[in-house]
Amino acid sequence: MSTTIAKDQPGEGRLEHAQSDHPPIARAKVGVVLVNLGTPDNTDYGSMRRYLSEFLSDQRVVDYARWKWQPILQLIVLTRRPFLSGQAYKSIWNTEKDESPLLTITRAQTEKFAAQMQSLYGDEVVVDFCMRYGNPSTESVLTRLVEDGCERILLFPLYPQYGSPTTATANDQAFRALMKMKWQPAIRTVPAYFEHPGYLRALATSVTDVYEPLSERPSKLVASYHGVPERFLHEGDPYHCQCQKTTRLLREKLGWEKGSIDTAFQSKFGPEKWLGPATVDHVAELARQGHKHIAVISPAFTADCVETLEEIEDEIRESFIAAGGETFTYIPCLNDRDDHIEALVDIANNELGGWVMPVSSTA
Repeated sequence: MSTTIAKDQPGEGRLEHAQSDHPPIARAKVGVVLVNLGTPDNTDYGSMRRYLSEFLSDQRVVDYARWKWQPILQLIVLTRRPFLSGQAYKSIWNTEKDESPLLTITRAQTEKFAAQMQSLYGDEVVVDFCMRYGNPSTESVLTRLVEDGCERILLFPLYPQYGSPTTATANDQAFRALMKMKWQPAIRTVPAYFEHPGYLRALATSVTDVYEPLSERPSKLVASYHGVPERFLHEGDPYHCQCQKTTRLLREKLGWEKGSIDTAFQSKFGPEKWLGPATVDHVAELARQGHKHIAVISPAFTADCVETLEEIEDEIRESFIAAGGETFTYIPCLNDRDDHIEALVDIANNELGGWVMPVSSTA
């Protein structure tokens, strides 16, 4: 992540032939921005309300008519939910850094990613991260990169499976920021990468790493994805299909038999019918069926967050144990694992083709 901005003055570099009154211009670079969902600044009511208001006002997330939804959101939902969500965040909060685990992990991912990009491209590529909701905001990061001379920017939403409430809204926000710029950078967006060999390899290795020391092997692995309303599938969103395929590809990578991994969805919000089965209900049903030892993995989350550290480790675990289960094993997200970062770098390298050459390459 860049801290200094080198600029060419009139009469030098790219401004060699410019008039003496031409404003300095930063030297041209390529930017890469890792984008995650978002985080509140703190766990208090005000911070949580601001964050939830931004999140739940996004029509990619809740696509009801604004005239109908906003009064419900502002007058009903946001009177109580900030307290509940604040308690959930407080239970997992990184008190040492006074920030959410998602922010801590995303920063660690970015630092490792940037180090690898530095070794490949030197100072030609500038790496940073932003959040779709909360801080650091998409607009502030893109503005800083443009000021730093990034005339081409690769936007990298950290969502392996494409979803309109995740990938699409991250891209939307970036283009909204560009609408305010006099000199827009060229933008590329990284597509869904759930089929990428490096991602699947890291995902499979994360399973075997957790399973290896266990005295009792889980009889079922549940792949729990963040849910969306079922109608999204019928309206053309490929998320459900890509989640199902991720589970199948993970099972094949592990070399397991059919039926060894189930797909389920969590974090339902609102009265609509959502993709199912619901993870919280499915794990209870597994316990009633006699599966006393299960494991849960979250392939759609690239960093542990409130949905994994609190919802899975608390609510979903409790549902399984209450139904008669005995051992519940949560497999952490890929976070800043080296094999995960290597996969992200490989994906970025492919998308940067034609924009920048590794410093070690020869013409």
